[in-house]
Amino acid sequence: MRDFLFTDEVLVADTESATEGVEAVAETATESVAEPTTVLENVTNIENIKEGVAELFSYDFSTLMQLFIDGAISFAMKVVAALVVFYVGRWIIRRVLSFMDKVYKKRNVDESLRSFLSGIVKVLLYVLVILVVIQILGINTASLVAMLASAGLAIGMALSGTLQNFAGGVMILILKPYRVGDYIDAQGEEGTVKSIGLFSTEIITVDNRIIYIPNSTISSAVIDNYSTSATRRVDWTVSVEYGTDPEKVRKVLLDIITEDKRASNEPKPVVYLVELADSAVKFSARAWCKNEDYWGLKLDIQERIYTELPKNGISFPFPQLDVTVKKTIQ
Repeated sequence: MRDFLFTDEVLVADTESATEGVEAVAETATESVAEPTTVLENVTNIENIKEGVAELFSYDFSTLMQLFIDGAISFAMKVVAALVVFYVGRWIIRRVLSFMDKVYKKRNVDESLRSFLSGIVKVLLYVLVILVVIQILGINTASLVAMLASAGLAIGMALSGTLQNFAGGVMILILKPYRVGDYIDAQGEEGTVKSIGLFSTEIITVDNRIIYIPNSTISSAVIDNYSTSATRRVDWTVSVEYGTDPEKVRKVLLDIITEDKRASNEPKPVVYLVELADSAVKFSARAWCKNEDYWGLKLDIQERIYTELPKNGISFPFPQLDVTVKKTIQ
């Protein structure tokens, strides 16, 4: 009985030891399975490297040299073709610009417009040649073209006002509603055109003020160009008292105008009675002169009218009001 109990205790002890061993083995197995993916990846990478090395050493040296030589020849041919296209394209661009310059001179195109149009055409043609060269070298140009288009759109939106002035300047230089040196009246400003830029027009007024008018505004405005003709008409309005002889007024005014050599005899100066106003009789005197003599003639004759009419017994009227008073008898 004692032996049986001893044996039973030994069996229990052995059973507990076996259980602990199994648990230890299970934990070890669990830790080993915890990272199966990493182990598999490492094994796969090693296998790929082995296969690559084996494939590399499987090639014959002569085969490798042949592949290298073929690739070098192919790339060299692409480079040569790209260089040929570039230099031929540059030659064509020069011929196009030379032809454009001849056309400009023949049609008497403004110098500033010449340089601008030639520059734009030159840039566009060179961009086209470069894109062709890049395509020959085997580089994909689709992404490059998309990037350039996006950049152009962004710049256009940011500079919309400036581009409007630019477009107006181009239209002015092409259509030529006025030139440098012309005397114009536009946007309420009157003066001589000093310069025509791509973005604005510079005008010098008679009192020596310099005014810059945006081309987008002036190109769409009403422009009165006094320099389109060699001569210009000068008008004077003269008011005299009621009761003055119209023929006498006409004779005195014509004598004043014809005595000035700047007034043209063809067509001859004329004087009209134009209005019977409330307090005066109004006459309009008209004469023609050269453009450069306009202001001098107008101001000098104006002063002579003021001094000569009273000498000839012709009075200037003053505003008057007749008041009638009625007396009521009570």
